[in-house]
Amino acid sequence: MKFVAVCACPAGLMHTFMASKGLKKEMTKAGDEIKIETQSASGIENELTLEDVAQADAVILAIDTAIQGMERFNGKKIVQVSTTQVLKNTKGVIAQAKSLVKGE
Repeated sequence: MKFVAVCACPAGLMHTFMASKGLKKEMTKAGDEIKIETQSASGIENELTLEDVAQADAVILAIDTAIQGMERFNGKKIVQVSTTQVLKNTKGVIAQAKSLVKGE
């Protein structure tokens, strides 16, 4: 499966990047594709393109604050969780996203 994600926390420091790293690691292990954008105090990194979003089966928003560009995800299947949820249960969040894609 193919996913895109945005990770962001209010300070944009540790949780943002730890959540991103965890999602990338577990998705790679599972043989899935993911492209992750981070939004932090230093700005947007690895910005998702409209093409990235269009090609994705679903979107994972691991966010604890408002993010820029939410309109890109209109009409997409979205799992929205906190960065803390990703840190505590990355596999569970990924399973939730996969279930959404499968229509379960």
